[in-house]
Amino acid sequence: MALQTLVKVSNITNLSDARYCAGMGVELVGFVMDKFSDDYMPAEKLKEIQSWLAGVQIVGETQSSDYDEIATLLQTYEIDILQIADPALLPKITALGKPIILKLDADSAYIEDYLKLYNSFVSYFLIDGQELTDFLLYHLKEYAFDNPVILGFGVSANNVHQILTETPIKGIALKGSQEIRPGYKDYDELSEILEQLEVD
Repeated sequence: MALQTLVKVSNITNLSDARYCAGMGVELVGFVMDKFSDDYMPAEKLKEIQSWLAGVQIVGETQSSDYDEIATLLQTYEIDILQIADPALLPKITALGKPIILKLDADSAYIEDYLKLYNSFVSYFLIDGQELTDFLLYHLKEYAFDNPVILGFGVSANNVHQILTETPIKGIALKGSQEIRPGYKDYDELSEILEQLEVD
């Protein structure tokens, strides 16, 4: 299975989501390493899930601003890519030896500064927000022209082709969801978008 663009699925909490994403051709699967999060994934559970996966890169996601805390997480978690949300960790965090995804708020007054400052230190900028307005879409085109941008909000089965056609983004980021009960999932929204991206 191949997809038209790079897809990251964030906040995965269960094997069902992880295996579904891998089977659909998702390249990046993300797991939250922060204990305070509702989507927290313990390292032992992630290791179990990883044993069932092939062909995907594991992204460890954290909101932490503490360099030492993140360094400790990387000793515990076996991940391929580190996703952070605090630009102040750069460039020092690159010393930990993992490719970096920097998550940015689309409404931040400093987003253009962050893109310029940290372009050479990250693999991707994941831009997240609330509503994908025409104004933000216009700026997204500018941001993605010179930067490796993954769009993390406002994507639906109805607009994904338009977004990919009108902007030079590198990919999109979707979110996993909790299981209704163990082994039972509703994939409607996720599957609708991924099916739109399938390449024969």
